[in-house]
Amino acid sequence: MRLRPRSRGQSSRPRRPRRTIRARLALLFFAVFLASGALLLAVNFAVWQGTTGDLTARAVPTATGGLVTGITQHGSDRHQLLVASGIALAVMAGASLVLGWLVAGRFLRPLHKITSTTREISATNLHQRLNLVGPDDELKQLADTFDQLLDRLERSFVFERQFVANTSHELRTPLAGMRTSLDVAIAKPGPVPPQFRTLDERLRRELDHADRMLESFLTLAHTQRGPLGDESTVSLGELARLAVERHGDAVSAMGLDIEQHTSPGTWVTGSQVLLSRLVDNVVGNAVGHNQPGGWARVTTTASDKRAHLVVENGGGVLDPDQVEGLTQPFRRIGAERTGSDKGAGMGLAIVSSIVEVHGGTLDLEALPEGGLRVVVTLPLAVRPAAEAPA
Repeated sequence: MRLRPRSRGQSSRPRRPRRTIRARLALLFFAVFLASGALLLAVNFAVWQGTTGDLTARAVPTATGGLVTGITQHGSDRHQLLVASGIALAVMAGASLVLGWLVAGRFLRPLHKITSTTREISATNLHQRLNLVGPDDELKQLADTFDQLLDRLERSFVFERQFVANTSHELRTPLAGMRTSLDVAIAKPGPVPPQFRTLDERLRRELDHADRMLESFLTLAHTQRGPLGDESTVSLGELARLAVERHGDAVSAMGLDIEQHTSPGTWVTGSQVLLSRLVDNVVGNAVGHNQPGGWARVTTTASDKRAHLVVENGGGVLDPDQVEGLTQPFRRIGAERTGSDKGAGMGLAIVSSIVEVHGGTLDLEALPEGGLRVVVTLPLAVRPAAEAPA
């Protein structure tokens, strides 16, 4: 899952090319070999110069029958030695650069495995381990230490999820008992004082709010439980259409102008229950946190092997810095932080968790003219042949 709160008009800086540790090691090997080769060449030349420095000027016959002095022959040999040694040094320097690159890649291969596996591990698959094999060196010890850390994190997450789920289940019983007591008290024969009816309405609203919170807790615990067991292929556009219909009464009550744009082929794979809850929460957030006579736009598209759900709504101007925290439980902006009857403050937190467990991304953007733009991106699935139109 990726969360990117942003505002329009934001400029992006050009990124500098990344220098990998493999490239640095290869260059280091090259530099060490080049320095060693140059030093060896200098020593070799100095030794050769010392052993031939006592030559006297004497005539030496050549292959063509001519004569050349010893000094001239000495200078010619020195030149040939320098040229041959320089060529050999250049060839070996290039070979050392290639060999350095290969050797660095071989030694860094376990580190690449650690990095790639770590990127795949999230709160929903903490059961995955590195299980690095090889000699008991520093990299093996690093991988084993990381596996031990994952063991502790997994135990902690499992305990937290079980505690939330068990607590939510246990709290349903006293809440049901409170509702029953209210029903009995109101149903008694005789007139009911107005203050009792006012108290009854208030308590029922609070109980409804508590029920929504418990349901949100259970959904959040379910999304973080692990691999999905009820996967199917569903249409993201159809889920969006059904979500808008479910909120039809609220849309009519607030006089909102809802636009829907659906592109064909927006099929995704996952839990239909959770994906339906995801879309419903996003659409419900756009309706509930709107203003009377406002607008909302629901769009589903498919591109580059990804399905996109874009929900925009009008409203007050939001602080882009605070938008980032909307995926945290009970997080609202401004006066709605507490005491709001528009929800339990868990909507986008559940959306974020469901998106993560389905391998997608969630982007939040505060619109400059007011309101919020939510973009959900999920891996695109191939529509089953049995569901293809005749």
